[in-house]
Amino acid sequence: MLNRVVLAGRLTKDPDLRYTPNGVAVANFTIAVNRPFSNNSGDRDADFINCVVWRRAAENLANFMSKGSLVGVDGRLQSRSFDNQEGKRVFVTEVVADSVQFLESKGASQGGGNRGGSGYQSNQNQQPSGNNFGSNNNNNQQRNDDPFADNGEPIDISDDDLPF
Repeated sequence: MLNRVVLAGRLTKDPDLRYTPNGVAVANFTIAVNRPFSNNSGDRDADFINCVVWRRAAENLANFMSKGSLVGVDGRLQSRSFDNQEGKRVFVTEVVADSVQFLESKGASQGGGNRGGSGYQSNQNQQPSGNNFGSNNNNNQQRNDDPFADNGEPIDISDDDLPF
């Protein structure tokens, strides 16, 4: 049998961190995951998936990620039920996360920070850092955002450069 879930999406609100009576941290959160196709009107729909994570990973999620943050979730699907305050049985299906990966730095979803933690600066007006993708190593020239752009000349790759 196999029960494995891997998701990448954005938090729909700040994670809800609580502690059990025994002091174990648990965080509930929902992520929006875009569907890979468009609907009839040309818009992309999203699925909103409830997740739960325990212990240190729960505390890290609550401390470092907030609404809009891009996260990766690896876990399993779980169904459970309970009786609510009105005495009705409520069924819940959620992803129990074994790990939650932070796919961007804190604050990047609000427009400040870098995407994916790559360190690559996408602002054309900034000076290049250590990453001179597509440039001629001339700091006075404007950087080219295309790392594969090169005056149309062929790229010299020897067999020693290939990983296979």
